[in-house]
Amino acid sequence: MFARPSRSLLDFAAAALCFWAAAYHTPVGALGRAIVARFSGAKADGRSLLAYYTGGVYDAREVSEPELIAPVPDASLLATIPPGRALGRGAWASAARLSGRERAIVDALAKRYHLPLASPEDAARILEKAQAELGGEEAAMLALFAGYDVAAYAVARAKAEGREQSLEVLAAQLPPASQGAVTAASQALMLGTAYGLSWPVAPGTRVSSAFGWRSHPILGRGQLHTGVDLAVPEGTQVKVVADGVVRRASEDAVNGRVVIVEHGRGVSTAYCHNSRLLVFTGMRVKAGEVISESGTTGRSTGPHLHYQLELGHRPMDPFSFRGSKPALVELPLPLAPKAPGQAQPPTRPMSPALKQAFEQFGQPEATEL
Repeated sequence: MFARPSRSLLDFAAAALCFWAAAYHTPVGALGRAIVARFSGAKADGRSLLAYYTGGVYDAREVSEPELIAPVPDASLLATIPPGRALGRGAWASAARLSGRERAIVDALAKRYHLPLASPEDAARILEKAQAELGGEEAAMLALFAGYDVAAYAVARAKAEGREQSLEVLAAQLPPASQGAVTAASQALMLGTAYGLSWPVAPGTRVSSAFGWRSHPILGRGQLHTGVDLAVPEGTQVKVVADGVVRRASEDAVNGRVVIVEHGRGVSTAYCHNSRLLVFTGMRVKAGEVISESGTTGRSTGPHLHYQLELGHRPMDPFSFRGSKPALVELPLPLAPKAPGQAQPPTRPMSPALKQAFEQFGQPEATEL
């Protein structure tokens, strides 16, 4: 069958190795395995590689519901959290759901630096130490959940290849068995980014409609309000809550003039019903930069800003990430909480057009806010 058996067998082995590498170490291979797993009922193990298609988010889990806020939140509740402490909160919240061997790996990094791990502030100090040794926030977060030696190996490989030390690049250096640790690190980075967001208007602004189920003020039926309405006069300056890229600056009949900003690590924000937009699609913006002026365009009962936060393409209550107590990470939940006293939500869980705009950054259609 083979004219030169030794050479043919070697070629066959090389081809098999290339096929295995493509299937288990590339996003295309992970996508193919995910499709096969979906139809066969098997468990897929390529979420870290599939993050190539989802903006770096490996597994977006919702957080616990916050306590009801006062109509006018205290200014201290909305104070911006410094980046290091914000990442510590994200790490703490993500680590809170771990147990057994996974938790032991987290504790091992704390022991390496002779530090306790009893609070988000402790987590921030541990990450600071790891970052000083490994050279980056994402490498430090990977060390917390995968182990120092594993992260150091991934960093060395990335440096040898002349590549950046992003979590996606570092994850590509590791075997599939490290997927769970990469998922936890990705979750922690996403939460840490959310904890570090500032506020789009003055802290003393009244909340005219909170996040959650409500009777729509115009439609008169139950609906999930996917953001918070902030009662500001028309023309009030609206500031972006973190560095990012403008993915949409447009207008429609319901959202009015809307800006959507992508902040990285699976975090995006939207600012709706503006009277004037001051940015354009593709523009890079810095935290605190004025991006629009508030108004009452679109479907609106009066001047206000609808501010919306999305993590991993899921709307979240921005107040979950404010105040002195970090939100705890829970196991995956339905996209939206059930309406009070009902087994299933009476209406669709979120506005599909704005959701599509977040996910694909395409032209948004009319949505219900």
